[in-house]
Amino acid sequence: MPVQIVTDSAADLAPELAAEHGIRVVPLSIRFGDEEFTDGVELTSDQFYARMATFDGMPATAAPAPGAFEAAMREAGAKGDAVVVITISAALSATMQSAENAARSIDDDIEVRVVDSKSITAAQGMQCVAAAKLAATGASADEVVSLVEDLRERTRIYGALSTLDYLKKGGRIGGAQALLGSVLSIKPIIDISDGTVKEAGKVRTRRKALVWLRDRVFELPDIEELALCSGKADDVDELLDLMAPRYSRDQIKVWTIGPVIGTHGGPGVVGFAWHAPA
Repeated sequence: MPVQIVTDSAADLAPELAAEHGIRVVPLSIRFGDEEFTDGVELTSDQFYARMATFDGMPATAAPAPGAFEAAMREAGAKGDAVVVITISAALSATMQSAENAARSIDDDIEVRVVDSKSITAAQGMQCVAAAKLAATGASADEVVSLVEDLRERTRIYGALSTLDYLKKGGRIGGAQALLGSVLSIKPIIDISDGTVKEAGKVRTRRKALVWLRDRVFELPDIEELALCSGKADDVDELLDLMAPRYSRDQIKVWTIGPVIGTHGGPGVVGFAWHAPA
């Protein structure tokens, strides 16, 4: 029986992609003031960014309760299959801890492995898809976990932000703290490749930020599974055009950054995620 894959909504898996690979998604919650919404269930990405544009304040996120993970694990393992849960970086969210608590509560009934993706958005999502593809071949839980552990060490993810305000307010600014002292015209670029937020660069215009991202990809002779991640950025086509000398549009997967990561990255965030060659 195939290993079943479970993840959380920070992976930004489109519903049709999750369904295609049989991946169950446990949603985080998004709060706008006193209103709370279940990511992807009560609040779509379009609705999130529209609400953010008019909200006088900062939204916040909350990890799923252990009970939500337990329900997904029990459903996934109902036929005796092992379950591998791939979570958002444990350094950025309490989601993995919630999944581990759920796994401990049912370890007498179902074999569950919880793995830290050390990543977010498309980088996490691509790990999940790769895991599901391997599981479909009949691979064991150990083999699936080994694949995810290998991919996470080769995962690279960089993002260009319009502002650091959302990261600062959400307490996820980490190693990018030094950028706070920059002048207002600076466009910050962050590196989340090891699952924490670090400063990667700073430029003075949005155009230069896009060029920085392109150049970071072009430095490498070859990469795997290139994805462009966008928080409803209005210059995605411009970035794709910059990539055209090396990568055609059909070689780049475009992922929408959903409410969880959008809460901390802010509107207009854009970046790239990929796996470095083994």
